[in-house]
Amino acid sequence: MSMSATLEECLRSKGSRYEIVHHPYSHYSMETAAAAHIPGDRLAKTVLLEDEHGYVAAVLPSTYAVQLSELRTTTGRQLSLAAEVDLRELFKDCDAGAVPPVCTAYGMRTYLDESLTRQPDIYFEAGDHEELIHMGTDQFLALMDRAERASFARRIQGMTV
Repeated sequence: MSMSATLEECLRSKGSRYEIVHHPYSHYSMETAAAAHIPGDRLAKTVLLEDEHGYVAAVLPSTYAVQLSELRTTTGRQLSLAAEVDLRELFKDCDAGAVPPVCTAYGMRTYLDESLTRQPDIYFEAGDHEELIHMGTDQFLALMDRAERASFARRIQGMTV
């Protein structure tokens, strides 16, 4: 698989400037950052959550973890981690575990952690496990203009940039 069609359309419609970064196959975000030789704080990962009202996405640096209590306060919802297998139908054009952060393009409410806004540039999954999109933070924030910004993530203990 290559870049998801939904992401490609989103990038095109926003007139985004970006580059594609190829890297060896990786399974999870910190492995991806290492394989691509990029700082983990600049790699945006997408965490999928759910409650009785449906699914939401949280976008945060790969070196951070979602603080569910803070996100629950922000959203007023009792969110918990979603099972990726339940979301395969929604993200048909993405490999499991390689969902790009533009979840609003998939009709999903999306929350962007403020810590990403302070990075000079951002990388994120293109929809597979071998390509990343790289763009300036201004381009990323324009792409994520429909996401709600909040502070809901904390650096993982012992995690280096």
